[in-house]
Amino acid sequence: MEILFLKVLVLVTCFVGLFSYHHPGISSGGKKSSSKKTNFIIILADDIGWGDLGTNWGKRKDTPNLDKMAMEGMRFVDFHSAASTCSPSRASLLTGRLGLRNGVTHNFAETSVGGLPLNETTLAEVLKETGYLTAVIGKWHLGHNGLHHPSFRGFDYYFGIPYSHDMGCTDTPGYNLPPCPACPQHPTITSSHLRGCYPEVALPLYENLTIIQQPVNLTSLATKYTEKAIQFINYASQSDRPFFLYLALAHMHVPLIKTEPTRNLPCQDPYRANLREMDALVGQIKAKVDSTVKESTFLWFTGDNGPWSEKCEFAGSVGPYTGMWQRKRDGSSAKRTTWEGGHRVPTIAYWAGKIPANVTSHMMLSTLDIFPTVVSLANARLPPHRCFDGMDISEVLFGLSNKGHETLFHPNSGAAGKYGNLQALRVNQYKAFYVTGGAKACNGSIGQEEHHHPPLIFNLQHDIQEQTPLDSKSAEYHKVLPLVNQALMGILQGIATDNVSIADYSHDPAVIPCCNPQHLVCRCQSTY
Repeated sequence: MEILFLKVLVLVTCFVGLFSYHHPGISSGGKKSSSKKTNFIIILADDIGWGDLGTNWGKRKDTPNLDKMAMEGMRFVDFHSAASTCSPSRASLLTGRLGLRNGVTHNFAETSVGGLPLNETTLAEVLKETGYLTAVIGKWHLGHNGLHHPSFRGFDYYFGIPYSHDMGCTDTPGYNLPPCPACPQHPTITSSHLRGCYPEVALPLYENLTIIQQPVNLTSLATKYTEKAIQFINYASQSDRPFFLYLALAHMHVPLIKTEPTRNLPCQDPYRANLREMDALVGQIKAKVDSTVKESTFLWFTGDNGPWSEKCEFAGSVGPYTGMWQRKRDGSSAKRTTWEGGHRVPTIAYWAGKIPANVTSHMMLSTLDIFPTVVSLANARLPPHRCFDGMDISEVLFGLSNKGHETLFHPNSGAAGKYGNLQALRVNQYKAFYVTGGAKACNGSIGQEEHHHPPLIFNLQHDIQEQTPLDSKSAEYHKVLPLVNQALMGILQGIATDNVSIADYSHDPAVIPCCNPQHLVCRCQSTY
């Protein structure tokens, strides 16, 4: 039988909504709702490693606020992003569906015409329909052209950048490999001078539908995100409506911001300095929650994928999830791969008085679970006529259940020519690979893609480094293989009955955001 990773989807329970759902558009006039409803804040870090948090990996001591939040809440150590790159991971978080269902199988570019398909329903749309105030602050990366803009996807307020902050020049470029200069000021400076640093247009900063700064000042961006988030919490807490805040940070994606040296970091390690800045930002948000809406607010911190290893000292730590089988064959085993370092992300849930304190969960869970869990806790209903890959884990959060996923599927949204392909899957503690290959490593090597018939299978309970696969002739292997095959057959049955969306990945330079087309790289004045 031909390997099924090429075009397969997850067999999961298909939730069918019980009401007719409509797109709420840009209007902020959602239905009035009791303020007693739960507030939700989802903080999504970018390119963060599982080992970046001190509470996960004691070799780092740069996240005291997150470590404290873990002590006051629940820490998840087997939690996974739904993809190993930006756009697919974010699309899955906001829809509860894998990219092969929602159509977002790889990253959108500055020239992308489309985005998250308009027939997909976002978490913000569901909550807004039930009376929530909604805001997204930070990186969107799910389409910026026309109705793909977040202001038309259920968010009452948007403040942030349309895609990754290395996808456009700035005057404050920060640390990157290769290093990138500031935006050109003179027409005689051409793209060839900028060495692949996205020189065509400066990175814009939006407030709702308006570009308010281009190029964005990256040095002050984290401060602005914090200010806007606190302002939104203040405004929402004073209203009679619950709120949903999706805070998608620039940290820890390159370029890393140039921060001032501190007493504890006199040598100015850029990654550690940025990690501390991110941790301080999260601490400020949590402090605001604790002082205003503590008992009614659920705060969820997680990551979009693992660290970008080719950035060398500007990349994070995978902790013990090193993917040694791959590393012995060259290439990275982190971001843009299906090795554990690519999608196992640090995750903490905090809700004072509701989520038990100082608990570590070993359940296998995913960012796919955020959508159905939040919908359930908000007493809302899932959109109809589609399958969801996530599950409601509210009982896990409240300490009432130890049931996680028995199976998780890992598409490789970073492999050239293989976008969206399911290349690995988990069945309990076992991990099966149909395709292996590495992304670019710090030394420039790229592990050659290999197809495995039958699959490589690792027992993560005994081999978290994914170093030695099971002997294909062993009794253990033959015990696990039928479970893997059954999961694959279930995928085919699941896709046969699902409504699958298709994203528009066409390109047009005319859709690049630009506030001043007369300027070389687009420039506009701002009060920020």
